[in-house]
Amino acid sequence: VQLQASGGGLVQAGGSLRLSCAASTSIFSTINDMGWYRQRPGKQRELVALIASGGTTNYADSVKGRFTISRDNAKDTVYLQMNSLKPEDTAVYYCYANIKTIPQMPFGKDYWGGGTLVTVSS
Repeated sequence: VQLQASGGGLVQAGGSLRLSCAASTSIFSTINDMGWYRQRPGKQRELVALIASGGTTNYADSVKGRFTISRDNAKDTVYLQMNSLKPEDTAVYYCYANIKTIPQMPFGKDYWGGGTLVTVSS
């Protein structure tokens, strides 16, 4: 299993960025939750947003109303649309997915993609 994230970069405060993360899995795999975490300078990794396979979403309070998570199950891809970015959103953003690689697994396993840096200038 591989998670490949893209879309980070430098943006001014108030701007927008869209992150994408594609999961490479086998045909026997089932992807449960997908989402994004971030690690701000000097802070621990924290949840940004999660989306279940059926579309139910969960957001950190700090991003509600500004960020939107979505997924394309046919492409095994999760997106994070980030609007009204603030300097405090500066962080390395990590893609996450919970995946059952074979049907016999009772629970999925957590997988992480390499981080993508988002820098918001004031």
